[in-house]
Order: sequence, then C-alpha cells, then structure tokens
Amino acid sequence: MRATFRQWLHGFLPEPFPARLPERVRAAIGACVGLFVTALLTHVLAPGLASWLIAPMGASAVLLFCVPASPLAQPWSVVGGNTVSALIGVACASFIPDALLAAPLAGCLAIAAMFALRCLHPPGGAVALTAVLGGQAVQQAGWLFALSPVALNSTLIVLAAILYNNLTGRRYPHAQHAADRNVHGTGDPTPAARLGITEDDLEAALSRYGEVLDVSRDDLLAIVDDARQLALHRHFKERTCGELMSTRIVFVAPRDSLAHARELLLRHRLQSLPVLDETRRLRGVLAQEDILRQVGWGARLRALVPGAGPRVQDAMQQRVVALATDAPLARLVPLLSEKGYHQVAIIDAEGAMVGLVSQSDLLAALCEERLESAA
Repeated sequence: MRATFRQWLHGFLPEPFPARLPERVRAAIGACVGLFVTALLTHVLAPGLASWLIAPMGASAVLLFCVPASPLAQPWSVVGGNTVSALIGVACASFIPDALLAAPLAGCLAIAAMFALRCLHPPGGAVALTAVLGGQAVQQAGWLFALSPVALNSTLIVLAAILYNNLTGRRYPHAQHAADRNVHGTGDPTPAARLGITEDDLEAALSRYGEVLDVSRDDLLAIVDDARQLALHRHFKERTCGELMSTRIVFVAPRDSLAHARELLLRHRLQSLPVLDETRRLRGVLAQEDILRQVGWGARLRALVPGAGPRVQDAMQQRVVALATDAPLARLVPLLSEKGYHQVAIIDAEGAMVGLVSQSDLLAALCEERLESAA
C-alpha cells in the first residue's frame, strides 16, 4: 500500500524537459517578440480597442514558440480555436444571465466545437471564459469581440510565429510529411518498416490509448524511425563501411561517351556508375535512367554532327552521397534501403574514392549478421 501511495505521489513530479538551453532561450525570446508585435500591430490596426492584447494570447504564445510542432499550435488551431471559442462565449453571456452557469457552459461548448472543427487549442477555453467574465468592455463589444481583438490577435501572433520560427530554424506551420515515404512513390512501406512498426500499428496503438496526445501521428512515426536507426547503429557499432566496401571500382570519367558508359553497365550488370575525375574524386553518379533520358537527344545530335553525342557529364547526377571508410555500417541502411540509392561511395580522408557498397553488399552483411546471431 505504501509503495502504491509513493508511486501515486511520484506522478505529481514533473519530468525534466529535454529542450536544451539555446532552445529555451529561442522560445522565450520568440514569445516576447510575438506578443510585442501582436500588441503593436493591433494598436495600429484597431486603435479604438480598450485592450490591444487579450490574456489568452500568452498561452497561445507558449504553444506557438515553445512547441511549434504540436498539432494544438498550428495556424487553424490558433485562429479557429480562439475565434470559435469567443463566439460561443459571447453567445452564452448573451443568453444566460447567470455567469456562474454561463462560464462553465461556455468552456464546455468551446471544447466540443473545437473538437468538431479540428481546431483544438487550449487557450480557446480561456477565450470562452473571457467572453463571459471579461467585464463591461467585453460585454459592450458584443459579437465584435470575436473579430477584434480575438481573431485579430490570433492572426497576428500566428504570422509572427511563422516568421520567427522559420528564421530560427523551426519548421512552422508544421505540415505533416507525405504518407508515402517510399522514394519510388508506389505507396509500399519502406523495407525497414515492413517488418518493424508500421503506420497501421501506430494507429492501432493510439486508438487503444484513447487520449489526445500533443504530438502528431507523423511525428510519432518519425521518432520511432529514429529510434530504430539508433538501435541499428548500436547493433552494428563495431562494423565500418571500410570493412564491407568493394575496392574494385567500375567507373567512368566526365568526358566519356554515354555509349561507353552504357556498355560498362551492361557488361558488369550494374544499376549505376560513379563518375570520377583524374584525382579519383567523386563528381557525380550515372544511372541507367540517366542514359535513357539522353537517348533521344543524342540520336538527333549525331544526325546533325557526325561523331557528336552526349557525354557522361551531360547526363550524370551531381548530387551524390559518400561516406568515410570509418563510418559505421548502420549509416548505410537508410541510404540503401529507404533513400533509393543503388550504391554508396566510400572515400578516404583526402576525399578520394576508395570503394563502394551496393545494396547486395548490405544484404549479404545483414544475412551474415543474422546467421552469426543464430549460431
């Protein structure tokens, strides 16, 4: 009994916030800037208001600048939630003379409306109570209270949050990633997700949990993916890319013809070729689809100018991915399985390419690891 009571008391102790000091300073300064800009612009746009800033904007600032990724802090949640709550509060104050009954009913109906309109915003409850208990100035404003200052304050602080958060490196509005994470756009789950936690698993777990969480499903799945990568890194922490790489590199130079590159791809049954300069530095990657895109133009050019034709440098992809020889093997998994790369270049300390790891190399390593674990 005593242990149960202590555990119950322990639930009142707050957990430490994972935010580092720079993030805390960024959020605090952002709230100050957002509230100041909101008050100043409200004074300019509506100078006749008795109050340029309503109290619930302080709570909105906490969400907008401290947790901008929260579903409760998105623009529609802020503007819609506050405005709808203000309308409900004004309606309750108008039709229910007794504030003791009007205030709780306003909070209740505001929450129900925000749920229905998908704009749940905690400060909306405070806005609804302000419309009932705000005093003579709010009562005189009547229905206009929902427009100015509530909707005006909410819109201005959201605009300030969009500007400040993006300037300080925080994505806002926090739009959700596309549901299709497969780089090929087929709708099929990524290889790592087929045997791990899927979106359906997460959806079922959240349904069983049955409570509102201050984090989106997409962000939860991203956290799960990151945790999976960390676990994989821990599992392969002693294996490096240099151990797995192939040192017999089939490559082309930027000035080589596409015909020569195509012949190498067919002869060695490869999906792509690294493009190296004279110092063996990686300048690009040439894949089979890059050659196919140039076939039509090359035929037309050869018809006009004998001996002419597209070169490797005309078709190659300059955006390349390379890892160091001492990079952990776990870093290869998302690149080769989820990002769609056929192979990853391995470079030395001077930046010269010394090997590469393909999808088949990684598959062989994973099979070997599985066999060793089973043994």
